[in-house]
Amino acid sequence: MTGQRVVVGVDGTLIAVRALDWAAEEAERRAATLHILYAVADQDEAGPVLAAAAGRIHDHHPGLPVVTGAAEGTAVQALARESEGAALTVVGTRGFGRVTGTLFGSVSLRLAGHTHSPLLVVRGDHRCDGGREVLLGLESDTDVDAAAYAFQEAERRGARLTVLHAWSHRHQTPELPSLIPGTSPGQREAARREAGEEAVGRFDVAELRQRHTGVGVETVTVRTDPAHALLEKTREAGLVVIGARRHGHGSTPRLGTVGHALLHHSHCPVVVVPTR
Repeated sequence: MTGQRVVVGVDGTLIAVRALDWAAEEAERRAATLHILYAVADQDEAGPVLAAAAGRIHDHHPGLPVVTGAAEGTAVQALARESEGAALTVVGTRGFGRVTGTLFGSVSLRLAGHTHSPLLVVRGDHRCDGGREVLLGLESDTDVDAAAYAFQEAERRGARLTVLHAWSHRHQTPELPSLIPGTSPGQREAARREAGEEAVGRFDVAELRQRHTGVGVETVTVRTDPAHALLEKTREAGLVVIGARRHGHGSTPRLGTVGHALLHHSHCPVVVVPTR
């Protein structure tokens, strides 16, 4: 074992069981210990749920080290604490427990802004070991942590990596046409911006390609809404990776519109990687 740990939140529901199965697969890939956590108001209620979860892992993944624990407070608070130092934190798509499940939004959405490690949100109906490609949604050169994680994940899975960089045409003030095609200030600026934006994906992954020579990589630039483009690609992907940025020193990571769209509508599991 490497000393790493994968943390998963459970509550006895079928959604949590699926998250548990994914977490076990991820722990085995990393030769890590699986930490199973149940956040509940009364810790006496946690025993049967944790015992059932541990029993399932022992049956389906014999030899995988398992640690179970109950935590008082909300699932977001408990999982955020446990995520510090973890290789990965795994949750389902709904709130855990009777109280948190009734609040607006899911635990996964709120946890994405507080986790200290990559957060895997189990969505869709793909199998854990489906062999599908890893998809990276790259928005800017600040997504270096998400890009590094995506390459590592593709390498762990022996899967192909598709890097998708999407941008939309911006509004431009109309100008008089130039007598020489392509030489007006607006046309030159548009061409320069387009070339720069199309190069972002290739530039960001160049060094990672050299470090992960065994990973097959395809870089795709699409001129459409980023959220829509990524959602379409998740239909066939095994996993999609995105970054969560910090806006200011010491602030918590925040999801943009793309992240919100994926956590609500992705056809495959989503990994949110906080920017360090």
